[in-house]
Amino acid sequence: MTSFEELYRTYYARVYGFLFKLCRDEGLAEELTQETFFQAYSALPRYRGECGVYTWLASIAKHTYYKYLRRRKAGLEATDLDAIADRVAAWEDTPEEQVERDAVKDAVKKVVRKLPEKYSDVVMLRVYAELPFREIAESLKISENSAKVIYFRAKKMLMEELSHEFTV
Repeated sequence: MTSFEELYRTYYARVYGFLFKLCRDEGLAEELTQETFFQAYSALPRYRGECGVYTWLASIAKHTYYKYLRRRKAGLEATDLDAIADRVAAWEDTPEEQVERDAVKDAVKKVVRKLPEKYSDVVMLRVYAELPFREIAESLKISENSAKVIYFRAKKMLMEELSHEFTV
């Protein structure tokens, strides 16, 4: 990149999209995106190119989002994990089905809150930032294989817990 402005223009939409997937609020996503680029600008001299620029920015965005949650002291209650729940439950919007969808969303939020940080980090980068495992590994300074194992274990934990939640 020849300038920070070019970096901003190139990656703004992807960073905004990542943050919007996390918070599902346009205004908040815009605010967090601006904060992410401010943090990136401040950290630019320390960027050594060990991972891709977007991976580096997504990592900063994730930390910015978590910092926002800590400041609100709402924990993961404030996160909108509807994107994950929507992938689990793709129902029509009849009243009965909406009740079921809301139950799934609540259950997913509850289960994700229980995940250890390394699991939730990998899930967030994979699901929301749509990063490949190689870039997740670079961002978290773990091996690519470890990122895959952590992700699949997290999915298994989510599915097991959700199956207990919804057994008849």
